[in-house]
Amino acid sequence: MATSPIPTIDLTSWTTNSPQERRQLAAHIDQSLQTTGFLLVTGHGIDFALPTRVRQAAHDFFHLPPAVKKRYAQNAGQEGWIGRGQVTTAHSEGTDTPPDLLEVWAAAANSTTHPPITQPETAHPNTTHPHTTHHVPDIWPDEVPALRGLVAQYTERMRTLADTLLEAMASALRQPADFFTRHTARPNWAFNINWYPAARETGAAAPGQFRIGPHTDFGLITILDRQTGQGGLQVHDDKDGWQDAPYEPGAFTLNIGDLMARWSGGRWHSGRHRVLPPPADAPGEELTSLVYFHACDPHTRITPLQAPLGRTPYDPVIAGDYIRDKLQAITAGHGRK
Repeated sequence: MATSPIPTIDLTSWTTNSPQERRQLAAHIDQSLQTTGFLLVTGHGIDFALPTRVRQAAHDFFHLPPAVKKRYAQNAGQEGWIGRGQVTTAHSEGTDTPPDLLEVWAAAANSTTHPPITQPETAHPNTTHPHTTHHVPDIWPDEVPALRGLVAQYTERMRTLADTLLEAMASALRQPADFFTRHTARPNWAFNINWYPAARETGAAAPGQFRIGPHTDFGLITILDRQTGQGGLQVHDDKDGWQDAPYEPGAFTLNIGDLMARWSGGRWHSGRHRVLPPPADAPGEELTSLVYFHACDPHTRITPLQAPLGRTPYDPVIAGDYIRDKLQAITAGHGRK
């Protein structure tokens, strides 16, 4: 299968070089997101020892006995363990598939380092808040004490990287640098550690079953640190169909979500993707992906850019409401993709 032509951008052109090089990078981002919705990002300045440590701690958790993991099951909030059979991601686009073959450790905005905060019912619609109305539980596994601190470090680095990328993307749309980041002071981010067990553990996939079914993401941008494998990431191209996503050691994979596609007025496309089922001819292959979802303040009103930049006159939406409705569509229990 042909490799998808996802372009690579080097962020050092944005953070250390001249205004001319910034403009060139912005133009490259604009062109790329009009065609694929994906980018590979290098020059980000993040030491890959950190995601390696996160992955190692996650490995220790996911290989605990099921009865132990169940103590940390996600409930009404956005944090905790999500077992197999609870998420069917393809439902978000109306596709009927069996449940996804993965387990997830999920964390959400402020849950790694701060106490729960609730959203007052009387808040002004332009006020920013770190949470929607529900309580975010403080669940972390005693058996893997390193996980909480590592996730806190990793998500803080991802939040900083995401805002840098959003500044470059605002420039790509010929907007002020804070066009997006003025709405991410207290972002509605989420973070998943997705563990894809080996075929010898899950058994054969059912017809139409995936590690993650086909979908687009829901928020502004997703930053993915992935492992390569036979049962790995694929992206959809309208011309060529499903193609294996390229892998570059040391690079993050970025894709834009539905809210960013709407905000750009349809100029940029929310990249459709899936993760293949565990391969029968590699029964020991297990993979772990670190997935950071960056969204804006939940009460942000997403109003599409107008022509000539924008191309589709979407109706405005409230960011938190849009993401909530999408999440409800994919969960058989609780969780996210």
